[in-house]
Order: sequence, then structure tokens, then C-alpha cells
Amino acid sequence: MTGTDSTTGITGEAPGSPSRTRLVRGPGLLVVWLYGVMSVGAVSRSVYQIATEYERAPLAYSLSAIAAVVYAFITYTLVRGGETARRAALVCCAAELVGVLTVGTWTLADPSAFPDATVWSDYGMGYLFIPVLLPVTGILWLRRSRR
Repeated sequence: MTGTDSTTGITGEAPGSPSRTRLVRGPGLLVVWLYGVMSVGAVSRSVYQIATEYERAPLAYSLSAIAAVVYAFITYTLVRGGETARRAALVCCAAELVGVLTVGTWTLADPSAFPDATVWSDYGMGYLFIPVLLPVTGILWLRRSRR
């Protein structure tokens, strides 16, 4: 039987259909909420900085914009749910972790390359280290939520 699944809001699939697993439940709700907050923060910061001061630190502001896109995409895939979305979010969380570790190390090794901080500078110190902790938490949650 097809229709709208009251737990997922997906139309055209039977309730409890294995093709759409909910990722936003239990601890996953906190993960998606934090990714949503980071999306808003990173988008706001990067849009303002690119619009007003881009020439001051183009690398830093471009990296903040990339972080914003990654956060927004992960938020979207977590809310969307399903196995394909879970795998896409898992890949993006891994890429995000690589980005945070790379940019964090780069900002410590060559601070002159970054006249202004990025979201991922110093492993996300300006964001209470959430940028380095969130992808690890996301990866653990997504691996646990696998069917």
C-alpha cells in the first residue's frame, strides 16, 4: 500500500518502507540541529565577509563559504533521510573532517596565510571546536543508523 508515511512525510512509499529510514531521531535530532545551526552561522558569516571584505582575506572567506555549503548539504541529507542520503551525508562528514583537520593544521602552521579566521581555523576554536567534533559525531551516528 502506498500513501503518505506519517513518520517520514514521504509520499508514494509504504509506511516503514526500507527505502527511507529516518535519520532524525534520538541523538540524530541533536546532530541535525547542530548542523542546522552551523549552516546558518557559516552562511551568515561568509556572505557578510565576502560582500564587505573579500579582498582582505579571500582564501579564508572562500573556505568559510565552502564550509557553509557542506553544512547545509549535510543538514539537508539528514532531514531527507533514506539510505542514499545517509551515505551522502557520511561521505560529506568525512570530507568535512578532512577539511577541518587540513585547514586547522594550515592555520596553525602558517597563520600569515589567513589574515582572518575561517569557520575551520584552529580546528574550529572560534566555534567552541564544534567544527571538529561535529563530523566525528555525525560519522558515528550515521554508521550506527545503517540498516
